[in-house]
Amino acid sequence: MTTNPQLSITMRSDWLVGYLRADQIRTDTLVQLVTHWTDEDARDEIIAALDRLADVVASPRREGALDAAVEAVEDAAAMDTARIPLDKRTALRLLGELNILARRLTRFGAKQRAPIPTQQNRRAS
Repeated sequence: MTTNPQLSITMRSDWLVGYLRADQIRTDTLVQLVTHWTDEDARDEIIAALDRLADVVASPRREGALDAAVEAVEDAAAMDTARIPLDKRTALRLLGELNILARRLTRFGAKQRAPIPTQQNRRAS
């Protein structure tokens, strides 16, 4: 069980799929999306980009159309890269959760697969 469900790695109940949950990215995305909302021109540009994205999602997709529509929304809203800073403690916790996930996902046929790499203690020479 994770100590921080908002940023965690979990498994589906059948142990066939894992999930990365990163709520802060969704929050940051929504905040960035509406940051320029009070500027009428910017709001109109964001709404137009969202409408184009909705059209792409609702219709048969050409290759690259979804990526282009998402990028247009990001550009219109002046959105930053979706990322979360990780301190040492969080990185180690996520590594532990990811190791559990990897062991469970590879539990069948593990003899044919390479071992899961782990970080070794290293000292500078």
